[in-house]
Amino acid sequence: MAKKIKIEQDTSTEEKIKEAARKVFSKKGYAATRTRDIAEEAGLNLALLNYYFRSKEKLFELIMMEKVQKLFGVLAPVLNNKNTSLEKKMELIAINYIDLLTVIPDLPLFVLSEIRNNPARFGEKMQVGKLIQNSIFVKQLIKKRPDLHPLQFIMSLLGMTLFPFIARPLFNSVGVLGQKEFDLLMEQRKALIPKWINLILKSK
Repeated sequence: MAKKIKIEQDTSTEEKIKEAARKVFSKKGYAATRTRDIAEEAGLNLALLNYYFRSKEKLFELIMMEKVQKLFGVLAPVLNNKNTSLEKKMELIAINYIDLLTVIPDLPLFVLSEIRNNPARFGEKMQVGKLIQNSIFVKQLIKKRPDLHPLQFIMSLLGMTLFPFIARPLFNSVGVLGQKEFDLLMEQRKALIPKWINLILKSK
């Protein structure tokens, strides 16, 4: 019984820390967040947080991997739906990506860092190869444009979706784009990206 209570306490405390970390990372971003900030948000002392999670980096990785897995969990059914057209899939992909990145703007930089530092580990965790190669989405791309590699379109789609979030700190720092304007642009981009990809698909 004592062991069961200890496990439940551990699980509860870990979840409390992770929930606090999600809030603080979302509010302050990775660089500005201190482990002390997370401990205070969770209502715990710093020593206890360090007992469960040894570093800010490890905690951030755990939180971000959960978000990446959530995204892939949303995208996989879209990519493999036999009943939706290629055009509809691209629309849903753009909407899902932008919605998630609006909530977690640090995610693209985390993913890029993971890909650069350990691409094999990231690919294995996310099963990226299987998701892309075996999807109905890729088969539809090949059928639509057999003369071009499907990755041409996937890279274009991801680039159009991800790059604004990567470049946003620069836009903000030079005063080109405030948060409200950026959010409006991203809402417009949900409709624009599928149209742009369709134009690429039709180009010869």
